[in-house]
Amino acid sequence: MRMIAKEAGISIGGVYLYFKTKEELSLFLIREKIKELDDRISHFFEDITNPAKVLKAYIKEAIDFARENRELIIMHSKEQGFTFGIEIKREFFGKEKTLLKNLIDRGITEGEFIKCNSEEVAKLIMHIIRGYVLSVVVDPENLIDPDECVKIIFSGLLKGKGDSSPSLCSGSE
Repeated sequence: MRMIAKEAGISIGGVYLYFKTKEELSLFLIREKIKELDDRISHFFEDITNPAKVLKAYIKEAIDFARENRELIIMHSKEQGFTFGIEIKREFFGKEKTLLKNLIDRGITEGEFIKCNSEEVAKLIMHIIRGYVLSVVVDPENLIDPDECVKIIFSGLLKGKGDSSPSLCSGSE
């Protein structure tokens, strides 16, 4: 709280006028950062003309956002842990999963994506991004490259052999 007061140029008492506890301040920061991320990515989903382009932009933006907010993520995880503010996070992740699922469904309908279980793919993408956030704290020297992440999600590891090659989504409907 002292650091925040100093940075804001106000007294510690001034900070406590707005936030009664560090936890209250942390919940405020979580809400604000989630809103900031939502503002940065929601426009991708407004007028979708190319689902693959939207998905790539979404993944890259989410990873870039985590990289840009590294210090806050580290501080938050050390002070409160990842489960602090879980309901706020769950609501956000649920909304994001729905957006991704709908985007993937649209890509399938338009023939841009292979037929797959769109909900499972949406969860996988969300887990990759959350894994990145965890890596920011646990293993910051080994962060993934957003472009490489997108490349693997889109093309997988298997070599293509026409339409008959196996894929991560083969057999799923």
